[in-house]
Amino acid sequence: MRNMTEITSLTLVGLSDHPLTMNVLFVLFLLIYLMTLITNLLIFFLVLTDYHLHNPMYFFLANLAFMDISYSSVTAPRMLFDLVTKIHSISIPACISQAFFYLSFADSELFLLSAMSYDRYIAICHPLHYKLIMSWRVCARMASLVWFVGCSISLVHTLFLLRLSFCRKTSIHNFLCDLPHLIQISCTDSFINMVVIFLVGPSFGLGAILLTFLPYVYIFGTILRIRSKTGKRKAFSTCSSHLTVVFIFYGSLIFIYLIPSSSNMVNLNKLFTVISALINPLLNPLIYSLRNKDLMEALMRSYYHLRLIQTSC
Repeated sequence: MRNMTEITSLTLVGLSDHPLTMNVLFVLFLLIYLMTLITNLLIFFLVLTDYHLHNPMYFFLANLAFMDISYSSVTAPRMLFDLVTKIHSISIPACISQAFFYLSFADSELFLLSAMSYDRYIAICHPLHYKLIMSWRVCARMASLVWFVGCSISLVHTLFLLRLSFCRKTSIHNFLCDLPHLIQISCTDSFINMVVIFLVGPSFGLGAILLTFLPYVYIFGTILRIRSKTGKRKAFSTCSSHLTVVFIFYGSLIFIYLIPSSSNMVNLNKLFTVISALINPLLNPLIYSLRNKDLMEALMRSYYHLRLIQTSC
């Protein structure tokens, strides 16, 4: 009986089923995705090629750019495909795979923001020892740990997802596969999955929150002790972009995962999922680049260098 009723595919409802609205959404999200790729690749390329940007802050920023490219690429191509073909059907292995990568990059970004907070703490509170503490070896180890922890957390959840079965044709009321969606529609008892979520989520989640916001207690204390207004403004400007990214990222995650879902909240949940999965990866490079003099100067140097190559050819 279990073999007869068990299904092999699910339906992603998406954002709309109106043909005209779907066409408009396709054009809109295609432009957003292309802009995300261009801006993040540009930052990654600038940090990689311009030696003026070879320092820990931009090393982590390059990691964030690569993470944002990967994060949006997990969801955007599949959503664009569904908007064009109107198929909306996804196999269960593909759905679980998408959930794994989506969680991996989300968790990794969570801890990367913590690493960037620590970098700002050392730069402002211990500027004389900054280069000694934040050596390239330390930065590489921190980045490796970020990726390892993020992927490990996602792997644990994914392995427990594999025990679930889906025995009725059901729909996911979103445009992507995520952990809560799959647990909610499964026919298997999900008690073990919920135990894992409540064990792993609070421990690592609260750890990431403390590692992200605790350094700013010391950072703000140091900034307030600076006498000159220019010094205060300069010190705070190095943190404002990071804080903006942190609040947007945490705000969208809190609404998606911590606020109880109901039939009345489906559309709002979709909206914040769009912000988290598609808008944030575009906003991050814009927030950092528009308010960052070093990045703009590196961009102009690259532009003049390309012009010089063209004229010489």
